[in-house]
Amino acid sequence: MGNMKVFLSILIVGMLFLSCLGRSKSDSDESPSSTLQYNVLDFGAAGDGSHDDTNAFMKAWKATCKMASRIPPTMVIPSGKKFLIQPVEFKGPCNSPQINVQISGEIVAPKKPSDWKCKGDCHVWMLFKDLTGLNLYGDGSIHGQGQKWWEKKGKKKPAAMQIEDSKNVNVANLNFKDNPRMHFILKQLQSVYVNNVTIVAPEKSPNTDGIHVTGSTNVTIENCNIGTGDDCISIVDGSSYVRGSNISCGPGHGVSIGSLGKNGADDRVEHVEMRDIVFTNTQNGARIKTWQGGRGYAKHIKFERVQSNGAKNPIIIDQFYCDHTKCTDHESAVQIEDVTFRKFTGTSKKSVAVKFSCSKTVPCRNIIAEDIYLVSTDGKENTSSICENVKGTIYGRQVPKVSCLMQSDDSDHHN
Repeated sequence: MGNMKVFLSILIVGMLFLSCLGRSKSDSDESPSSTLQYNVLDFGAAGDGSHDDTNAFMKAWKATCKMASRIPPTMVIPSGKKFLIQPVEFKGPCNSPQINVQISGEIVAPKKPSDWKCKGDCHVWMLFKDLTGLNLYGDGSIHGQGQKWWEKKGKKKPAAMQIEDSKNVNVANLNFKDNPRMHFILKQLQSVYVNNVTIVAPEKSPNTDGIHVTGSTNVTIENCNIGTGDDCISIVDGSSYVRGSNISCGPGHGVSIGSLGKNGADDRVEHVEMRDIVFTNTQNGARIKTWQGGRGYAKHIKFERVQSNGAKNPIIIDQFYCDHTKCTDHESAVQIEDVTFRKFTGTSKKSVAVKFSCSKTVPCRNIIAEDIYLVSTDGKENTSSICENVKGTIYGRQVPKVSCLMQSDDSDHHN
């Protein structure tokens, strides 16, 4: 009996010891600790805005990406510092299911194009690629110092940030400013959530799109404030199931589907829903733009609950888009169909508030305009519409009248 008690005591103590070992190992793997925080300052970054911190960023990224943990390791760009970096690639795959990049400080590009150290054609400043579970957040800023680039005509300019060939991406609270070309590109991504991003650049800065979506699916963009020299949001070939809401746009060229079909391309965009958008002094509002000679389609698209504060073209479909002086006529065109413009209110800077300019050979089909009230900037109901080669239906109040669409008596319609 005594031997049995000794045996049980040893067994219990042994089990407790093993349990403590297991708990210790589990805690070290799963609880936040200094080993999961990779601050660029600890890897040699100066953070003074003049010394090149590119190597420190790369070292911090490699350490973060190498770490294997169920709790996401975090690369930290701390507040109160300014970091000058050259074009850089943050590539995966990484060893953890998720990885964080916390941008709390200011990241700046070289001021002059001649100071950029580019590999190849210098098309992107910061590239994130081949990643799963990327969480990019912080209240810091990304300043491209693009003024000198804008002065150089004909030279290919770099985009600020591009996330490419990745999935399960979350981006929040970042601030982009004055980047040489597009500010933020989402390329060939699956499942993306962008929230509370601010993007600003001068109205006359060329090709400085805010958020550019290409080849991506299941994308949500919410609560963003964008004002640039080009499209606030542009959605191009290969994109589907793109949702946007609570977007403030201006200055800029509006929210655009396209351009599509350039140089005869077969481009396809479908299932896009944009809601609760405010356009202020923009060149366009809700726009679909395609080139002659292209193929493919833009379909299942909705713009809903839109406020226009002096947009020049609040509603526009243009199948004859051309951004230079010499464009030849073609019979083929990108098919535009199943498009809804619902609950538009506000003012139009131009007398033509609604413009549907579609191809004779490939007309726009099933275009719906519902509850449109767009008056002139002086408040008068003297706005007009242009309607060419389009078939569809109007519902509810219509100012201006879109005469080429059939009037419906179904006031409760919702498609």
